[in-house]
Amino acid sequence: MSNIVVLVKQVPDTYSERKLKDDDFTLDRENADAVLDEINENAVEAALQLKEADDSRNVVVLSVGPQRATEALRKALSLGCDEAILVTDDALAGSDALGTAWALSNAINLVDDIELIICGNSSTDGGAGAVPGLLSEYRQIPALTHLRSLTVEGGTVSGERVTEDGVYSVEAPTPAIVSVTEKANTPRFAVFKGIMAAKKKTIREVDLAEIGVDPSNVGLANAATSVSSSTPKPPKSAGEIITDEGDGGTKLVEYLVAQKLV
Repeated sequence: MSNIVVLVKQVPDTYSERKLKDDDFTLDRENADAVLDEINENAVEAALQLKEADDSRNVVVLSVGPQRATEALRKALSLGCDEAILVTDDALAGSDALGTAWALSNAINLVDDIELIICGNSSTDGGAGAVPGLLSEYRQIPALTHLRSLTVEGGTVSGERVTEDGVYSVEAPTPAIVSVTEKANTPRFAVFKGIMAAKKKTIREVDLAEIGVDPSNVGLANAATSVSSSTPKPPKSAGEIITDEGDGGTKLVEYLVAQKLV
């Protein structure tokens, strides 16, 4: 049985106010509602569709984060994933994309016979979009990124990548890592049967020692990138009201010109 590994992340809900901590400028995750990142639902859906096309495939969902991230993994399990692994360790706090990808790469070694690694093209909290490329380098496997379609057949993964210059058909031998966009599919909703089944599935929790990662390679103190300052988003101000006295169109154009919007 081959395995498809889906990388997921728990992020502050986009409907919550996202703030940085005053001391180290890392994202304040404790004081915001946490959810499975929306783009990860597309990654999960892509894996589940491949499993439905070939029921010999097994879908393993993997995350790096605090113990609370089990909620996101449980959501993925309720959608139909078979197994879940969480890498959780205090030393991981504040890790940048490099440290996170290194932890993920080593955690992936816990899974045998990997056919494909799937993730979203970019998380909604960090937005770097660097993890797929980093994993490709760390694991020395091909990477197909920003895909709007995905198929796997005969040991080859293929799909369509959309760029500003057009649509490109790309392919690579498996095992490979792919990232999908929100246009790749329409994620399914969890049904009651799936939610109940997810409660019985075990989430394997491991620390850095269990995956062979030295704490000096992860965490805020060892990050290659950092935020040195932040400025709060300015409060919304009232809009300007234009009274139409026969010259409303002219006033509107003058306002747009003054704001350098036209």
